[in-house]
Amino acid sequence: MKKTSILLSTIATSMMLGSASAYEAGDVVLRAGPATASPDASSSEVRLAGVAVPGSVVDVDDDTQLGLTGTYMVSDSFGIGLLAATPFSHDVSAIGIGVADVATVKHLPPTLTLQYFPFDSDSAWQPYIGAGINYTTFFSEKTSGELNGALGDSSISLDDSFGLALEAGVDYAINDKWLVNASLWRLDLDTEATIDSPVAQVTVDVEIDPWVYMLGLGYKF
Repeated sequence: MKKTSILLSTIATSMMLGSASAYEAGDVVLRAGPATASPDASSSEVRLAGVAVPGSVVDVDDDTQLGLTGTYMVSDSFGIGLLAATPFSHDVSAIGIGVADVATVKHLPPTLTLQYFPFDSDSAWQPYIGAGINYTTFFSEKTSGELNGALGDSSISLDDSFGLALEAGVDYAINDKWLVNASLWRLDLDTEATIDSPVAQVTVDVEIDPWVYMLGLGYKF
């Protein structure tokens, strides 16, 4: 009898928590946590004064920053999602041009998506998928000392980028307000980098196309 009472109590508590964690139209969910941008980079050959250097490529390294995401539920199943973060900083390297370290650049990748939540609104687990658009702006671009030593004092700029974005994630309700989240984005991010130096202008087309991973803690309003 005691075990039955404990079991019924546990079921009742789970049902109350599930109901309390429901996602409904008008809900706002905010999440924060470490986010890693991991470029799946590829590039054209580096062009020196418009002439391609055979076998040359550039690469972009990973960086982790504070990720911030939000969802506004327009219905029980659909939400508008926004990805933001503190600025990511990436080292740019090269092969085949006689210089390994090229530059350091920062960027912000605000991303807007339409999200679909397939589970019933009273489920504690809320997986979702989304698709939308990403805008990436680059700033604080600095050429490396190694590059400046080879070409003279130089400057670098990268074109801003618009591209498609895909995402997948899952929220798990701890209680009626707090939740934990794991999420993943794939961003279509293409840019042209231009280096102006006393020797010659250097250009290269780069497909950065990062995967962005985030683990976070969230709160539902």
